[in-house]
This record gives sequence, C-alpha cells and structure tokens, in this order.
Amino acid sequence: MEAKINQFFESVTSFFNGGDHIPWSTPDVIIGCEREVAEATKEASDDQRNESIMRLSWALVHSRQPEDVQRGIAMLEASLTNTNSPLQKREKLYLLAVGYYRSGDYPRSRQLLDQCLEIAPDWRQAVSLKKTVEERITKDGVIGIGITATAVGLIAGGIAAALARKG
Repeated sequence: MEAKINQFFESVTSFFNGGDHIPWSTPDVIIGCEREVAEATKEASDDQRNESIMRLSWALVHSRQPEDVQRGIAMLEASLTNTNSPLQKREKLYLLAVGYYRSGDYPRSRQLLDQCLEIAPDWRQAVSLKKTVEERITKDGVIGIGITATAVGLIAGGIAAALARKG
C-alpha cells in the first residue's frame, strides 16, 4: 500500500515538474566554457572557436538560470544564419528547441524541432524532445481548462449565493 502511495506522489510530482530527461548544466560548466571561448578567440582556428561557442551555447540552454538560457538562445539565433552544414544547422535548431523548452515557449520549441526533424527525421534526441514538448503542451492545456472551469464554477456559485440572499 505504501509503495502505491509513493508511486502516486511521484507521478503527481512528475506531472507538475515536467518529468523531462534533459540534462542540466552547472554554473561551473558555463564558466569553463566561457574561458574556453575567450581562449579560442585569441589563439584558435575558426573551427575550434565555433566548437567552443557551441559548447557554451549547449551549457547555457541547459542552465537552470533563465538569463543563461536567454543568452544561449540569442547566441544560437545569431549564429544560425552563418550555418552552411546541415549537421550544424540540425544541432543549433535542437539546442534552440531546448532553450525555448526551458524558457516555457513550447510552441516555438516544437516548431524548431519540426525543422530539425526535416533535416534528420530519425534523430532520436529530437524525436524524444518533441514528444516531451507535445506532452507539456497537452498538460498545460488540461491545467488551463481546469483553472477556467474552477473560475466559472466560483463565479456561478457566487451569483447563486447572491441570488439566494435576495430571495
């Protein structure tokens, strides 16, 4: 019985927390990537600098800090126009989708994942994230409907109570 109660609470917690399996980065990882980009800007080739910037972008969009996520999104969007390789475009679109997912813009995340899957239809990471995004969109819709129904019920109850007092 206790195991079933624990399982119930885990499922409720997972429902409200999102239950995604996207990794998080730490501030230390971000600082390390920023140092790497600074060093690459001084001494490295264009390819090494671009790889360093991609690692920093990855760390930023996987951060728990909203301002880091926004920074990562801005970096990726700025670099997307200079991308010629389909593989690099796929990676940047995916990271942008992660960033928009983390910032709560699920429709934009889904749109970017669709573009990503046009390039690589069988890419499991993108397919998995798209499923998570769609589940989140559905869940947010269910929660929204529940809030609306509750509000309507409270208003109707208030009106009924007011009419009962008059009558």
